[in-house]
Amino acid sequence: MPSLLLINGPNLNLLGSREPDVYGVTKLADIEKRCVGVAGELGHELQCFQSNAEHELIDRVQQAAAEDVNFIILNPGGFTHTSVALRDAFLAVQIPFIEMHLSNTFAREEFRHSSYFSDIATSCLFGFGAFGYELALQAADRHISKS
Repeated sequence: MPSLLLINGPNLNLLGSREPDVYGVTKLADIEKRCVGVAGELGHELQCFQSNAEHELIDRVQQAAAEDVNFIILNPGGFTHTSVALRDAFLAVQIPFIEMHLSNTFAREEFRHSSYFSDIATSCLFGFGAFGYELALQAADRHISKS
């Protein structure tokens, strides 16, 4: 059974209460529960991880390589625009991944228009809200099927 990993970066633990007009009202725990179900329906095992600490995210990406994770779905949160170190971890492990964001970062502040991950990601999803996670799982499934 192919193994998937969902990684959420800083402040995503506050989903449901943090800027609901931008990020929606769905809590991260509810998103993760839904994603585990969808992944199971697609025939995959899904592990979920969230951290506000850059080094913990880097450690989890490196651990994924040791666990033979087939695909990662990444919402890097604020690290999208700042973390060369997290980018380097993805380059080092060479696990394909989708970069996803709840909001359309290109319709927001100028500094949110650039990403350290988009150019190395298999694909990117922006602005679909919580449904974006399900879309990312579907895309990951297709990528794995073609590999």
